[in-house]
Amino acid sequence: MKGVIDRWEGEYAVLDIQGKMENVKKDQIPAGAREGDVLLKQGGQWIIDRESSERRKEEIEHLADELWKD
Repeated sequence: MKGVIDRWEGEYAVLDIQGKMENVKKDQIPAGAREGDVLLKQGGQWIIDRESSERRKEEIEHLADELWKD
């Protein structure tokens, strides 16, 4: 299963999992995880997919740059 951290709400991380928002307790999320990080659930635990997170960040930055071009 794959999800993206959309935001933090109290004791929960709100994950976008295939277009559906799900609350996951913060203690189940890896330390150092941030909004926008891609997480994978493996063996019952969430791990940060650093490669996908970085690629997603770069794509968003590229789109933002395109919006502001003259």
